[in-house]
Amino acid sequence: MLCVVSEYGFWAQELLLPVDRLESAGIAVHFASPTGAQPTPDGGSLDSSYVDPPLGRPVTSKEMEERARSTDWETYFKDRQSLADLLPVRPYLSSGSYIAAMEEYYDKRQAAWDAIVPRYDALLLVGGSGPIVDMVNNPRVHDLVLGFHAAGKLIAAECYAVTCLAMARELDDRRPIIEGRHVTGHTMEYDYTSGWAVMANGAPLVFNAPPFSLEYILRDAVGPHGRFHGNVGRRLSVILDHPFLTSRSVGESDLCGQIMVEALTQDRREYGFARDHG
Repeated sequence: MLCVVSEYGFWAQELLLPVDRLESAGIAVHFASPTGAQPTPDGGSLDSSYVDPPLGRPVTSKEMEERARSTDWETYFKDRQSLADLLPVRPYLSSGSYIAAMEEYYDKRQAAWDAIVPRYDALLLVGGSGPIVDMVNNPRVHDLVLGFHAAGKLIAAECYAVTCLAMARELDDRRPIIEGRHVTGHTMEYDYTSGWAVMANGAPLVFNAPPFSLEYILRDAVGPHGRFHGNVGRRLSVILDHPFLTSRSVGESDLCGQIMVEALTQDRREYGFARDHG
């Protein structure tokens, strides 16, 4: 299984608990980051006293704080791959020979897919605030998602990384690959209205709120024949509509890993919603 982690602030629990589930099931996990730089945990995910403003309570246990703080992250990610090395990036329209450049891009992308996708049964995009910076609108991440999607393989995304599934589109038609599907993600109720931050140049860069509303993006992306499940007031919200597995926030980390394992070992195709048969 290939796991992509932000270099600007992943949420430690959203990495560790799904990986625990996968490795306990005998599923090997390999890591990649957007440029190959060291992935960095979000400071809030290392602090059990930190109160999540929308929920009004801490979301990191003392045990998880101790585990995350004691983890040698450089060693943990020592064999990480770089998406910048693995995948090409599409050329600009202003390229001197745009058609030839696009032909070369598609050839290189297919070669990358042929080299990467057969090696893995699934893709996991780890959540946190950092993905908004270096994953959500990263064309290499989009192409990685499209490669796994073309192969019909499981694609799991947590928290703000779910946005990658709405943004990953072929240039030919630019239609969302999650159109008509069931998904979950941050609702307006889960979003900060002040104090939201990402790591930039080693220090927090504070916004009044996240730069976009994930709920609105997902509602638009699934279209009239899909459905966004916010599940506000319910403790857990994880939706499997194969090949997409979406997880709302940090509290769902363990369940996300559990459903990933069931999808990979038991061929589970749906979880967390009921089909409309009317």
